[in-house]
Amino acid sequence: MGIKIEKVVYTTLLVFFCAAAVAQPYKRLTSADFQGEPNGPMGDVGFTNCSITYTYKAHREGTYYKLDFTILLVMDHNASWIDRNQVNTPEKMAEILKHEQGHYNLAYLEQQELLRTVSHTVFYGNYHAAADAIFDRVEAKYKRLNEDYDTDTQNSTNRVQQHSWDTYFDHALGPILADKYYKSGNLISDNK
Repeated sequence: MGIKIEKVVYTTLLVFFCAAAVAQPYKRLTSADFQGEPNGPMGDVGFTNCSITYTYKAHREGTYYKLDFTILLVMDHNASWIDRNQVNTPEKMAEILKHEQGHYNLAYLEQQELLRTVSHTVFYGNYHAAADAIFDRVEAKYKRLNEDYDTDTQNSTNRVQQHSWDTYFDHALGPILADKYYKSGNLISDNK
């Protein structure tokens, strides 16, 4: 259970504002999002496959560069799966979906953190290395969070810890889902 990160970097010399960023809206997962065949370790009930890709275009502005980022979160429905042989009640499906939603939430929070970070960064001649360093640092943070999430919740079987993480997600996603940060296709100022 977790996410993977893909880095795709394209640069061209075009005029764009460095605060321009593209993201997609938050998604609530359903059983239809899990179309892959179960292929995880014995006993695993589900797996959410999300990837984050980024591209940017750079334009020199005096001593610094303005970068226009597109940071996409993609859920691969064909690589995401739920072992329906282990899910025999609607309550069990709801429990598994809630846990897998947590993995999606972490990927979404990662995307949002990347968008905020790059939109507040001044890039200089080493902008390739600086952008890579940002993505590597944020990726490592969320990889650890995904591992902690599965360990703490014992892959959803520890209901107390699952509830604790659900509370964390509600708190972390609240401002984002209230349209205070980034919306689909636009960078929204946190001053609104």
